[in-house]
Amino acid sequence: MRRRGPGAAHDVLRDERGGLREECGVIGVSLDSGPAAPLAHLGLFALQHRGQESAGIASSAGGRVSVHKGMGLVAQVFDAERIAALPGPLAIGHVRYSTMGSARIENAQPLLVPSRWGALALAHNGNLINAPLLRAELEAGGAVFTSTSDSEVIAQLIARAPASSVEEAVAYALGRIAGAFTVTMLVGGRIFGFRDAHAIRPLVLGKAPRGWILASETCAFDHMGAAFVRDVSPGELVTLAGTALDARQVLPAARPAYCVFEYIYFARPDTTLAGRNVHLARRRMGQILAREHPANADVVLAVPDSGTSAAMGFSDASGLPFEVGLVKNRYVGRTFIQPDQATRDMGVRIKLNPLREVIDGRRVVLVDDSIVRGTTSGKIVRMLRASGAAEVHVRISSPPIRFPCFYGIDTSSRGELVAATARVEEIRRRIGADSLGYLSEGGLVEALQLARSHLCMACLDGEYPTAVPEEALAGRHALEAPGGRRPARAPDPVGAVTGVDARWLND
Repeated sequence: MRRRGPGAAHDVLRDERGGLREECGVIGVSLDSGPAAPLAHLGLFALQHRGQESAGIASSAGGRVSVHKGMGLVAQVFDAERIAALPGPLAIGHVRYSTMGSARIENAQPLLVPSRWGALALAHNGNLINAPLLRAELEAGGAVFTSTSDSEVIAQLIARAPASSVEEAVAYALGRIAGAFTVTMLVGGRIFGFRDAHAIRPLVLGKAPRGWILASETCAFDHMGAAFVRDVSPGELVTLAGTALDARQVLPAARPAYCVFEYIYFARPDTTLAGRNVHLARRRMGQILAREHPANADVVLAVPDSGTSAAMGFSDASGLPFEVGLVKNRYVGRTFIQPDQATRDMGVRIKLNPLREVIDGRRVVLVDDSIVRGTTSGKIVRMLRASGAAEVHVRISSPPIRFPCFYGIDTSSRGELVAATARVEEIRRRIGADSLGYLSEGGLVEALQLARSHLCMACLDGEYPTAVPEEALAGRHALEAPGGRRPARAPDPVGAVTGVDARWLND
């Protein structure tokens, strides 16, 4: 089902550089013996780019579930002692960037809820479009929520499903939820992985020497010593127990709708999605961009890091030399960002520093992946001019973003999609560039080498693969209690939990 979405009044997320941000990364590990948590830990490092707000791992040994999670990066949340306290051959992991539910410890994952099959731990990437309605129904039936994340809606639906097996419970829940979701789940001595019927968010299966791996991206397999086997299919449920694997179709597969921004921005360059390497796809985007919007210039620069591959492609096709003209400070984390505008404005200069020796007196092509608000692009253009650039020609390796995303890109700040109301020439004037060119929608499809009918381009063309929620039911705070009140504590599920985020389970 393709629905024309609402206009620019909806929200859009931006990170410290002004770009889009996607929600989370998930891992699932099933081994025949030995601890799975160290392997899950390695996988989370590979997926750190997908979420920097919190990280967590749940493991299972002899039916007992242990969890540790906390706010911050993987390296801040875990050390050798904490990993050693997560025993057992089964583990799931999660890194989070919040898109529904605030960035606070109650929303860190994996989430843990009681079920008839024992403690159920769940990690989720994506967004449900009907979470508020389902949560109200579950609460009316006696469910007590401990978070304000839509992920707990999935966990509670499965835990409370009228089903005799976990597989039946998952099928029941998948029949109720709508939107984008990839999930890894640990319950009853098994790992489960499943994906929505449109496969909007990625989930892949890999083979480890002593078992199986599920992950959001194939790059995790390289770190974990696993080999890519295949993508999890739309609407498929994969069950892992030791070295055993079972796969079954629990939702009728709809038309694939792979998120184009996974290729444009979110995924790591060394990841392969739907058979397409991300770096090579971005390089083709740059090559086609040079064909569509050539520039009379001297040098091609990238906004690091997601613009780098496309800038290489632009250089390939244009014959202009590719240079490093902006250096990224990789040691400034999200903790630098402060709520006041003056401090945010400093963030661009602290994170990106121009090389005057490369820029001075030259006509520059600046390649970036997207423009969301235009404010950050304008600051970078001004930095280049202050460093002596004779001209600055901005080239964007995606089409203009005109519509909100309801499938895992935060929608928490209203009315800031500049392309929703401004034409290209007006955006050019706002950012102060000598010229501005966007990759066309047709050029993007050509670069991805996938059928347009297999892509979700809703943020570009407003054609959504599912129904979309009303404004009041969408956004980061859709499940937040009035006045910031935190949800009530739930009963203690069977299991052991470590970490300050879940001490209530042992109260």
